[in-house]
Amino acid sequence: MLEKKRLLHLGLDIGSTTIKLVAIEGKELLYGSYRRHFSNIKETLAEMVNEAVPVLENTEITIMLTGSGGVALARWLDAAYIQEVVATAKAVRTLREKVDVVIELGGEDAKIIYFEQTGVDQRMNGICAGGTGAFIDQMAVLLNTDPAGLDKLAANHRAVHTVASRCGVFAKTDIMPLINEGVDQEDIAASVFQAVVNQTVSGLSCGKPIKGKVLFLGGPLTYLPALRERFIETLRLEDKEAILPENSLVLVAIGAAAASMREESRPFAAFRRKVLSLDRMAVREVKRLRPLFRDQQEKDDFYRRHQDAQLKTRAAGDGQGRCFLGIDAGSATIKAVLINEKEEVLYSYYANNEGKPLERAKEILREIYRQLPEHTVIANAAVTGYGEELLKTALRLDLGVVETIAHYKAARKFLPGVDFILLHPLEP
Repeated sequence: MLEKKRLLHLGLDIGSTTIKLVAIEGKELLYGSYRRHFSNIKETLAEMVNEAVPVLENTEITIMLTGSGGVALARWLDAAYIQEVVATAKAVRTLREKVDVVIELGGEDAKIIYFEQTGVDQRMNGICAGGTGAFIDQMAVLLNTDPAGLDKLAANHRAVHTVASRCGVFAKTDIMPLINEGVDQEDIAASVFQAVVNQTVSGLSCGKPIKGKVLFLGGPLTYLPALRERFIETLRLEDKEAILPENSLVLVAIGAAAASMREESRPFAAFRRKVLSLDRMAVREVKRLRPLFRDQQEKDDFYRRHQDAQLKTRAAGDGQGRCFLGIDAGSATIKAVLINEKEEVLYSYYANNEGKPLERAKEILREIYRQLPEHTVIANAAVTGYGEELLKTALRLDLGVVETIAHYKAARKFLPGVDFILLHPLEP
């Protein structure tokens, strides 16, 4: 008589930035894994499933997927799918502690769930990444740090300023003046977190009170204590009312695993084979755009056309007579070019401004003066970008130029008569 295989229940939460895999037996969590996928979902999932083999081999499993990236995968894996807000609610019901409200922040979405006597009121923003983990990542770059560094700064803040969070562009519009005015980075970091709180609470609660015991879920709220503190202070929660549960990073996956108990079981080995064959399945089912270059000839032709749009360069030490300086002080980077009267480039610079555009601009000028011969002079200097007014005033530059005009002047140099310019900058 064949021995009956152990039955486990798997939950897969495929989010916009992370994958969570859990295995439960009854109500006990036997295995949990959490990992960023960096947009390489199939390969990351295959690695995670292979790592789980020592625990899951020779078992029967039920499986259910959830998350924004789980819909297509569920179809390819012949598995059931549960909407992530429903999975969250199911997971919370398995907790021993009574919960009134759940606040979850993901990589690119946010949720608030109210548990009431009449049922569950579920609210989710999966359309815009404003006020989510991706927003925090983007704002951290402005201060030349990462989310953990932002959290460390915010822990020592003394003041909070108003920063928009509905859109990264609006947030930068608020943050750059704070940077340019010399506001402490600690205060800016706390202001970013407060913006996240404001966006989540006002955008999802729509005036409905958040009170009672509040459960915090998701990577940002798990890894960033200063962010949780902004929520706790804004919502005026007592210590016993703010809950960060055990296994908070994989709790939604646990909800999916619990929901899978009603599904038909299959051998784990069969499921693993499906996962490892995802690449072949995706190639058959997904329509792909043509490559940017069909062959080497197309690529060579492209580079040949664009090589004509080049300024001649010359070492700064060879500069003669009058030179002209242009600085672009952007929200995250600073660029500078020095040309002579023949429009030859003597010096160029491009780097992150590290949240200190004035200091970086002064370093650029010192470097230029070190390289230029004594008889060469900077006759005029112009500045554009977010930091235009700051650098123009602080360094007494001759001219401030609107960014669109600066783009037009440069484009006209290479294409006389240009009447349309399409821009897609790394920084808005």
